[in-house]
Amino acid sequence: MAVRKLKPTTPGQRHKVIGTFEEITARVPEKSLVVGKSASGGRNNTGKMTVRNVGGGHKRKLRVIDFKRTKDGVPATVQSIEYDPNRSARIALLYYADGAKAYIISPTGLQVGQTVMSGADAAPEVGNALPLANVPIGTVVHNIELRPGQGAKMARSAGAYAQLTSREGIYAILKMPSGETRKVLLACKATVGSVGNSDHALERSGKAGRSRWLGRRPRTRAVVMNPVDHPMGGGEGRASGGHPRSRNGLYTKGLKTRAPKKHSSKYIIERRKK
Repeated sequence: MAVRKLKPTTPGQRHKVIGTFEEITARVPEKSLVVGKSASGGRNNTGKMTVRNVGGGHKRKLRVIDFKRTKDGVPATVQSIEYDPNRSARIALLYYADGAKAYIISPTGLQVGQTVMSGADAAPEVGNALPLANVPIGTVVHNIELRPGQGAKMARSAGAYAQLTSREGIYAILKMPSGETRKVLLACKATVGSVGNSDHALERSGKAGRSRWLGRRPRTRAVVMNPVDHPMGGGEGRASGGHPRSRNGLYTKGLKTRAPKKHSSKYIIERRKK
């Protein structure tokens, strides 16, 4: 995956950096794995706006992704690598030997025609999903479960990966993409390799219109509002706004929002770097 910078023929092209899409091999998704997606526009069931700055955007279809990889011992062939408008990573279409089809998140290095498998007997190779108990120490993994059988929850976005650093009893010690070190049960599944499309972080939209295509409406900065609209509004001239607060008066930008007695805190060995 690479990116290309466009010539500055228009103001919108001047700072635009986009992907090349060279790894994508199919234009139309598998019909049996696609469902409709309705947009709320930030409104609730009574039509009242409850989320600001949301609305519009291109119509999308949801691709049903197999995050559980439960077909253990059944080999699958990679049929195509496809674009998914609902995530930053690319997705791969699998054809299983028993006739089933499924989408998975495409890891770096996965090629069309390659065979992947899941289960405890699978080899620790790119695209294979196996319990952390069977993954060699030092291996880079993604699509990690938090609870056995729950389905992948961690390291799913473009370029993300975690590293298996050691094992302690029934737990695997993982270094997460954020820098956090935490315990995960050895029975939890993970997929070998890192998520593909790592150059996604280098992309730049180049113009405000691309945000509108993604369903993001313009945001009004709090410091330019009036005091009636926001705690940081008001003041003569360009007032800085004082302590950063949210719209309902709570401190923000640095305030820890994690519950102090959260059950899963005991699994975190080292917190993420600030």
